[in-house]
This record gives sequence, structure tokens and C-alpha cells, in this order.
Amino acid sequence: MADLGKPQNTIAILQKYHFIFQKKFGQNFLIDTRVLDKIIEASKITKDDFVLEIGPGIGTMTQYLCENARAVIAVEIDKYLMPVLEETLCEYHNVEVINEDILKLDIKRLVEEKNNGKPIKVVANLPYYITTPIIMGLFENQVPIESITIMVQKEVADRMQVGPGTKEYGALSLAVQYYAKPEIITKVPPNCFMPRPKVGSAVIRLIRHQKVPVQVKDEKLMFALIRASFNQRRKTLVNGLSNASDLFIEKEQVIQALAKLGLNFNVRGEALTLEQFANLSNLLTSFSELSTTEMENKYTL
Repeated sequence: MADLGKPQNTIAILQKYHFIFQKKFGQNFLIDTRVLDKIIEASKITKDDFVLEIGPGIGTMTQYLCENARAVIAVEIDKYLMPVLEETLCEYHNVEVINEDILKLDIKRLVEEKNNGKPIKVVANLPYYITTPIIMGLFENQVPIESITIMVQKEVADRMQVGPGTKEYGALSLAVQYYAKPEIITKVPPNCFMPRPKVGSAVIRLIRHQKVPVQVKDEKLMFALIRASFNQRRKTLVNGLSNASDLFIEKEQVIQALAKLGLNFNVRGEALTLEQFANLSNLLTSFSELSTTEMENKYTL
């Protein structure tokens, strides 16, 4: 089978099937063998690995994955690409293509069935518009993952790895860094794709933490605090959290917690590290537990 990383081969297969790019799926096919080689090298795939590929397109990267992995599951949402993939992957017997929406697929169950629940490696050229829900879905649903090596919009890759005090720093930065260690592998210009996207891309590798870097009593509360603090970036943390409709936290509690952490009550969320958000969450949880105990004592006396 011809190497689809070469533009002329991609054009030939697209013309053969009269394929029309669908904007709603954010389809941009990679046509640079050097970038494909870098992705495979960065993902450190071996013949022992089970790989999940999200959005195989016409099978360009899937071919490379099949050459290097023990088994590949490729999840593609576009039904019109099924006959294309049947041809481009016909020589490989270690791949299964699933025509599904990755956001609706029970990936944890899939890994349990196909890989006995052992950690997998995820590789993808992700559509920009659903990058965050896909990544967070993989982490939050406790899918057993060793690493995620993905092509994303360059600005999104930057957001994943930056720290406090930068304009790119936000909820995605903190969420990704809670679950994994991010590292940008290479930047990829628009001319490496067909059709060309309007923005630059980057390959980023996320290596799953064996143990999360901070200790937090209530993970859901910590992420709710993070979201609330970045939903209103211009507001102080005190105002952002006390005004959040889903948190039910009093202003005085936030001020008291910040004082205990040695932080000024005028501080904004973008100045806090992941560890500080964890500590803030733990303090607010303690205040809540204390209030509950006081109420229980009041009614039992």
C-alpha cells in the first residue's frame, strides 16, 4: 500500500473515492512523512503496545501505527471514510476501525474488552474544536492510559504546558498538569496538511502521572474552583468564587482560606499554582465539614 504521508498518494485516494472534506468534522489530513515519523518516535510505541487512534481520517497515521504496535483500534466518526479505510488498511491484520463518535464511546469498557484493562497509548490528530473534551474525557473517565501523543492547535498545546502568570494559563493548563506531564515535541506548519488549516499546530505528549502531584480531598470541588476562577479572569478570586452560582461559597470563607494560605485577598486565579488550588479546595472542604458538624451538634443537643 502506498505511503499516504506523501501528498500525491493522499490526493489519489481522495479522488478515487470522490471524497469531500466535511468542515463539521474539522478534517485536515497530514501529508508530511517527517512529522509522522516524529509522532511515532515521540509516542514510543512498541510491539507490546495497544494503541487507540482518534480520527484516523484516510488511515495515514494508522498505517504507521500498525507497523509499530501490537494492536490498533481506530475510531472514526465519518461514515464516508469507512470504505477508504477498508482499502488503505487492507494489508494490516492488527487494526480494527470503529465508526463512532469518540465522545459517546465507552473507552474504558473498550480497553477492558480489548486489552484486559491494561494501560494503552493514545495517538491522534485531533480536530481543534473538540480537543479539550476528548482529552478531559480520557482523563476524567479513568481510562487506563500510559501516554497521549496528539496533534493539536499550537495555542492549545501552549495552554497545556504553561504555568501561572501567563495569559495562556487557565483551567486546561491545570487540568492537564493534574493528570499528566505535558511536553511539546514539535511545531507543525499549515502546509503539512490537506487542506491547509488557518492556524499552526503542534505535537504534544502527555505522560500520565503514576500518582497525582497534589493531594486533594474533593477533586470535583477543586476543578469547580478552577473553572469559576477562570470564567471571570478579570475578577479577584474572592469575587469570582463567591459569585459562582454552583459553588455556594461565602465571601468570608474564601478570604479566610486565602489568609491561611498567605495569599492576598485581591489575588486573581491566574496567579495560583495547582498546589495552591488544591490547598484552597482542602481548606474550603474543611470549613464545610466544620459547619456540618456544628449543625449536627446543634440539633442533637
